[in-house]
Amino acid sequence: MYREKVGANEYRNFYLSSRGAVMGHDIMAENLDLGASRLKHMDAQGVDVQVLSFGSPGAQGFGADVAIPMARDANDRLFEAIRKHPARFAGFAALPTADPKAAVDELERCVTQLGFKGAMIHSHQQGEFLDAKKYWPVWERAERLGVPIYLHPALPHPQMVQTYFEGYEELARAPWGFAVDTSCHFLRLLFSGLFDAYPELTIILGHLGEMLPFAMHRLNDHSLHAAKRRGLKKAPIQYLRDNLVVTTSGNWFEPAFVCTLLALGADNILFAIDWPYESNKDGMDFFRKLSLSDADKEKIAHLNAERLLRL
Repeated sequence: MYREKVGANEYRNFYLSSRGAVMGHDIMAENLDLGASRLKHMDAQGVDVQVLSFGSPGAQGFGADVAIPMARDANDRLFEAIRKHPARFAGFAALPTADPKAAVDELERCVTQLGFKGAMIHSHQQGEFLDAKKYWPVWERAERLGVPIYLHPALPHPQMVQTYFEGYEELARAPWGFAVDTSCHFLRLLFSGLFDAYPELTIILGHLGEMLPFAMHRLNDHSLHAAKRRGLKKAPIQYLRDNLVVTTSGNWFEPAFVCTLLALGADNILFAIDWPYESNKDGMDFFRKLSLSDADKEKIAHLNAERLLRL
């Protein structure tokens, strides 16, 4: 259903072919493989476990009539892949956020019946950010179930694309626009009071936190009084430390990693690669070369994920 509904465009075709040529594999073919080829590439670089998820824009790109059956189908397919290789794969649920009640029910089903470790949401619901109160039952259910929500990039809000990236589509996605859109979405959630309502909620951001660790002190310094004016119980920077976990996915730049480590601490970083859009070899080589204590390396490599995702 997903492949029928998501049409290719000229730039996306160019990106997938050129990116795949650099990495030496067919991105779409490897994305579809949930068995032998994926495991072969994992084994070649010493990747023990992958947490699998539905690709962007996921169910967030569609209305309820399409999103509900699409998400359920994706989750059932993922469950079968995990069932065949339970020691190698775990899963994040796809959620049909176009219908918040259906999203809550699907999250409940996936965690309690299918054993999934959380959910992945691909940013906004057709241009509507999930700080809107109608979506709060999804966040409430995640906290109640004790599972994180991975807020993953998608093509930025249509107005942002038109204003900032028209004629420069190559900047709208992974190079820059993804991080801008996702970091702004996270900050909307923070300033909405979401983490005061659900203080145990954890949100995961990829790519070393979508630039937030670099900017979090300045953000806090210039918004502290505005946060109090809104009635937030804590300083903005404290929510980043209490409710945010970041992954290393696809950001193989040691200065950025060091900044993230100093800003958030080793307990709040998860090793991830982002296969097949990133190379398993590049991710593993980057991690192995980092100058870290054995204790911190072990936390980031697997202990934090085991704790947060109950692996």
